[in-house]
Amino acid sequence: MLWGALILQIVLIFFNGVFASAEIAVISANETKMQKMAEKGDRRAKRIIKLTSQPARFLSTIQVAITLASFLGGAFAADNFAEPLVSLIMKTGIPVPRAVIHSVCVILITLILAYFSIVFGELIPKRIAMKKAEKMSLGLSGILRFVSVVFAPIVWLLTVSANGVLRLFGINPNEEEEEVTGEEIMMMAEAGSEKGSIDSEENEFIKNVFEFKELTVGEVCTHRKDTDLLFLDKSDAEWKALINATRHTYYPVCGKGIDDVRGVLCTKDYFRLEDKTRENVMKKAVSPAVFVAENTPANTLFYKMKMTREYFAVVVDEYGGMSGIVTLHDLLEQLVGELTEKDDKAEYEIRSLGENQWEITGLAPIDKVEETLGVNLPEEESEEFETFGGYVCGMMGTLPEDGSTFELSTDRMNIRVLSVADRCIKRMIVTVFPPKEETAER
Repeated sequence: MLWGALILQIVLIFFNGVFASAEIAVISANETKMQKMAEKGDRRAKRIIKLTSQPARFLSTIQVAITLASFLGGAFAADNFAEPLVSLIMKTGIPVPRAVIHSVCVILITLILAYFSIVFGELIPKRIAMKKAEKMSLGLSGILRFVSVVFAPIVWLLTVSANGVLRLFGINPNEEEEEVTGEEIMMMAEAGSEKGSIDSEENEFIKNVFEFKELTVGEVCTHRKDTDLLFLDKSDAEWKALINATRHTYYPVCGKGIDDVRGVLCTKDYFRLEDKTRENVMKKAVSPAVFVAENTPANTLFYKMKMTREYFAVVVDEYGGMSGIVTLHDLLEQLVGELTEKDDKAEYEIRSLGENQWEITGLAPIDKVEETLGVNLPEEESEEFETFGGYVCGMMGTLPEDGSTFELSTDRMNIRVLSVADRCIKRMIVTVFPPKEETAER
């Protein structure tokens, strides 16, 4: 009798584990993979898809099965093991009332049963299910289908009861679940990147896609001071020289000033012309400019450019003045990162002039300067600047005058500025001093 009760407990714990593992396996299974298998005719995958199409009903079925197994296990354990254990203790002659010993035995049996049920009926099966979700869900699909049919009336009653209580609290049980937000997707991508399942570049691309809609055109555009312009009061030769020197695809054409944009010159049309007189160029190579406000969302302009097949737009501020220019190329770089063409020239240069001396252009990134020169700039001074020229201006505390030259020194460097244009440092000579410790040793 006792052995039969023990075998019954093992069977009930086993079924508890089966249903607990089935719940985790089905929830963790790859839905896309299951869908493809179902399309190929896999009956097991079709069963899983049918079960997960009604998640509330599926979870209710599993919960009923687990609860029933646990309830029966507890009831049979108390009934089958309590009395034999009480009789055994009473034979020892302990002067304690039988009712007290019975209560203590029931509690003890319940605790022992709870331990084995949790370990072998919950934790271990669920761990296995998480590791082999697809395999287990497919293997248990037949049992789950059978259980869902058998327990359908009970599940219906429980669902109706639960929905009624939810409505009392003002919750609509039929309301669709909230969609996954962009922030949640970025968090999942970040977690995947940390675990190595997603490349860092893929993670960065996902973040860029969701951050793109937060950007404005003003944040993406090339600023007016960095834009090459064609002015109507300049000669044809000056236009040709600028176009050949800078090699852009489009140029804003301005009248009396930078804010007076008359059109946009396309160099492809320009170079096709045999007659490059101003009148012919304006007629055949210059088209009306597309204007866009600087507070326009970048993704809005991106979709508009795709629809209209425009590549170039002039960005204007709230007063109608030109803020800068933006191209489809600029917008794409916000999504996929920097795009470098084969014939692109370096925007910066760090050239060695000899031992501990370099010629550096103002646009050189700070991190590249630190790496090449072997110095560490003070973080509190350099973190707000991206270029070495900007860092030097920050050391000065003011913008330099065009054509000016000057010299600055730190404990590690001497910086001699050779060229300033458009209030930006263009070129400088940097001499690096050895660390103080090395100087002291010498």
